[in-house]
Amino acid sequence: MSKLDINSKAYQTFFAEVCEEITRAQINVANALNNHQNIHYFNIGKIINNQQTINSWGKSIVNRLSKDLTELMNGREGYSPNNLWNMRKYFLEYQDNEELFKLSMNIPWMHNILIIEKIKDLKARAYYLSATAHNGWSRNVLLNQIKADAYSLYLQNPKQHNFELALPEYLHEQASEALKSVYTLDFLGIAKPVHERKLENLLIENVKKFLLELGYGFCFIGNQYRLELGEKEYFVDLLFYHRILKCLVAIELKAVEFEPEFVGKLDFYLQLIDENLKQTDDNPSIGILLCTEKNHLEVEYALRTSSKPIGVAQYQLTKKLPDFYQGKLPTAEELNKLITHNS
Repeated sequence: MSKLDINSKAYQTFFAEVCEEITRAQINVANALNNHQNIHYFNIGKIINNQQTINSWGKSIVNRLSKDLTELMNGREGYSPNNLWNMRKYFLEYQDNEELFKLSMNIPWMHNILIIEKIKDLKARAYYLSATAHNGWSRNVLLNQIKADAYSLYLQNPKQHNFELALPEYLHEQASEALKSVYTLDFLGIAKPVHERKLENLLIENVKKFLLELGYGFCFIGNQYRLELGEKEYFVDLLFYHRILKCLVAIELKAVEFEPEFVGKLDFYLQLIDENLKQTDDNPSIGILLCTEKNHLEVEYALRTSSKPIGVAQYQLTKKLPDFYQGKLPTAEELNKLITHNS
């Protein structure tokens, strides 16, 4: 029997496989608990609503019910008057909408209540329910997405990538789920355009918040990550590993409007990454290009020539420019000239 080498490729692969199974089991258990709890609360909400209607009971009945249930459950939380009213509201919102009810089964209870309270449009509600389940958003991340009006951004800026052409069929849908059309960077605390390196440094200083904005599964590796080809060296702005997609993800930041040549440069970087960094059991590396603006037709044509999987997205510093800055910031053309002059 050969001696165990914990640093060997075989053991690392074995360890990663077990960790993946544990993570999968944890997710399945969490989903099962969400499903069970949401159905339970839906049924209680139904009983409350029906009995109020039959007996013409007012609000006081819920306070009484909460008191009796709390005593019965030895002080167990979950049956406060406020939560019982939420159960009734949950039932009323989804009793006639099976599609949304099924979507709501996949996310935690308080996420559901947040969506019910904040989102009235049913199509927008379906978007937030699905996105929360797919991306594993925490309640705070979900709230930030709602405040940033992610649904409107999704409608205005459909995702643009070539994943279906450059990735295997089993992978391109997952990769598309991991890509957003617009990334909101309000957490940086800046309301004006900045140079690319300044933006990069701010993201590194706020890397935890940036990881939340990117979505579930991203692990930060480094910034200005050095790549070599012969005697020349190149630098990727930000490099990540995605645990779910099992691939490296290179992000390039551009403080200007999209230009077709950006795709060629990122395609080149991805070739170097796949040649020098990608492990044998990794999936093909993916590139994300973040720009201040993009022309959808121009992006579509530029991606046709790329052999590597690349997604192009916009980033947004603030949802609304403060009045203080109105008329005081440079235009996109002026900014472009400034960056060109200083680079």
